[in-house]
Amino acid sequence: ETKKVHIDTLNIRIPLNISQFIRSKLHSKFIKCNETIQKQFQRINIIDPSKQSLNVKFQAKAANLLLTVTKALNFINVPFWLSSGTCLGWYRQCELFENSKDVDIGVFIKDFKPLVIQALQMEGLTLALSLGKVKPTDGYELVFYNDKVKLDVFFFYEEDDCMWNGGTDVNTGTKYKYIFNKFTLCWTIFMNMFLRVPCETNTYIQNNYGTDWIRLVNEWDWKRSPSNVIEAGKWPKDEWNQVMIKYI
Repeated sequence: ETKKVHIDTLNIRIPLNISQFIRSKLHSKFIKCNETIQKQFQRINIIDPSKQSLNVKFQAKAANLLLTVTKALNFINVPFWLSSGTCLGWYRQCELFENSKDVDIGVFIKDFKPLVIQALQMEGLTLALSLGKVKPTDGYELVFYNDKVKLDVFFFYEEDDCMWNGGTDVNTGTKYKYIFNKFTLCWTIFMNMFLRVPCETNTYIQNNYGTDWIRLVNEWDWKRSPSNVIEAGKWPKDEWNQVMIKYI
C-alpha cells in the first residue's frame, strides 16, 4: 500500500509502512513454483481420488488460514515463511499435498514478541499449545487452530554454521532439534498470495525430507522420519508445566 505526499513541487507516492517496505526489500527476490518438478511428481506418484476431493476442502480452509496469518503478522512486522510440509507441498506440487492435515510456518526467534500471539488471537485463531521456552529461549513452538485447521508456528534459531527449530514430545518431555543449512528468504505466489519461502528451497527440503522427497510417504513420524532430527535431551519434570502448556 502507498500514500500520496507532496515534496517541493512534486506529488509522489511512498510506501504506507516504510519500515516494512525496507525490510521486505532485503528479501525481495522472487521464485516461482517449479512446474517441471510438479510434473515429475505427477508422473511418479499415484494419487488417491478420494484424497483429492478431501484436499480441495482442506486447501480452501488452509488458504483462508494463511491469509489470516499474513494479515496478523504483517501488521506487527514479523516475517514468516512456509515451512515443513507446507513448504514441501509448494515446492513439489505447487499446492498442499494430499496427506496435509495442518499448515506449517517458520519464524526467526529473534523476531518473536508477545504481540505474535495477541495478533493471531485478534484475527480469530485459538491458541492450543505452547512448547519450549521464550526466556531463556529454547525450542519454542506454538500451535493454533482456526476452522478446525491446525497451524504450527516453528521458531528458528541461528548458530554459527546452521539453523534449527525445536520439537517436544509432550508424553515424555524429550526435546528434538531439526537442523538446517543456513538459508535466506525469497518471495513466491502460493494460493494466490505473496508469501515467503526459503530461497535455497531444494537444500531446505532435502535437509528435512531426504533425497527421496519427490515421493509421497503414507506414514510419517515427526520424531523419527525427518532426515535432520536429533534428540536434544529432556525437559526436567519440574519444568513440564512451564514448557508444555495446553490451552484447550
